[in-house]
Amino acid sequence: MNQEPSGPDSIKFGKTYANHMLVAHYEKGQWGEAEIIPFQNLSLSPATSFIHYGQAIFEGIKAYRNKDGNPVIFRPRDNWKRMNQSAMRMDMPEIPETIFMDGMKLLIDFDRSWIPSYESTSLYIRPFMIATDEFIGVRPSEKYTFCIITSPAGPYYAKPMSIYVQDKYVRAFPGGTGNIKAAGNYGMSMYPSHMVKNMGYDEILWTDGFEHKYVQEIGTMNVFFVIGDKVVTPDLNRGTILAGITRDSVITLLKEKGMEVQERRISIDEIEDTYKNGQLKEAFGTGTAASITSICKLTYRREEMTLPDPEQFETVNWLKQELSDIRHGRKEDTHGWIYRV
Repeated sequence: MNQEPSGPDSIKFGKTYANHMLVAHYEKGQWGEAEIIPFQNLSLSPATSFIHYGQAIFEGIKAYRNKDGNPVIFRPRDNWKRMNQSAMRMDMPEIPETIFMDGMKLLIDFDRSWIPSYESTSLYIRPFMIATDEFIGVRPSEKYTFCIITSPAGPYYAKPMSIYVQDKYVRAFPGGTGNIKAAGNYGMSMYPSHMVKNMGYDEILWTDGFEHKYVQEIGTMNVFFVIGDKVVTPDLNRGTILAGITRDSVITLLKEKGMEVQERRISIDEIEDTYKNGQLKEAFGTGTAASITSICKLTYRREEMTLPDPEQFETVNWLKQELSDIRHGRKEDTHGWIYRV
């Protein structure tokens, strides 16, 4: 049996796993019944097709305790829909709602004691699907395995981030897989991410593959800029950026607050100009793992854009509190975002 964390300082993202997992298998054109089993290793042939050809997708979701101590999950149905969009693009079978949603609910209920109650903590939920044919020919698999594992999670980024704007390597082109959660999207980012971390930065802000001019997203996050009295984030129209669920939540909350949100192309040159004229007030990333994380510095080539005191970012701090209050039931959920276990 895995050991539950003893306190907030012992909770490290992705290091410890709860006692159970959900597993379902797809074969002969249909899904079998999902099972909840003890957390364990998977037994796979060296010829298993996803190992060789990357037919693998995943999602990231979080469960919290509400103010009464009961478990709730944040927007899991949106993750189910997005995972099936990923499955379609990767020529994998769609996952039935009964397996994804009902199975997840049962799994979280089974391991509800693993949901931490400390501030800024959660139970991270990782659904994933892999192609499992024992065949090394290049074709879509005929067999698949879907799993859900869970892990107590603290903050993914413990402090504001220093970001390097990438103008050599490319994350996504139109027509590719940049708008889905395919494992290969993250695998190809490892080398350039490792390089910039050796240079002293925390993450990459990717730019478009044609001109290296228009910003796309940060390694594990969508990106936002507060410019004057407006909030600007790259649009999703070219299919190169993941439609983040935290991103969508943030846009909704900002608009309800009466702030102008612009979803559009934004160039690194425009960001530099707004920084130089004092209009760039805040920058931050959003994502399930990262939640909302301030950016303290952007570096583009030799130009450093250092933002003053990210801990005092007004928009970021308001969003963090607003989302936390909704997730933990301290504020009414008027959007249907909270899924009760």
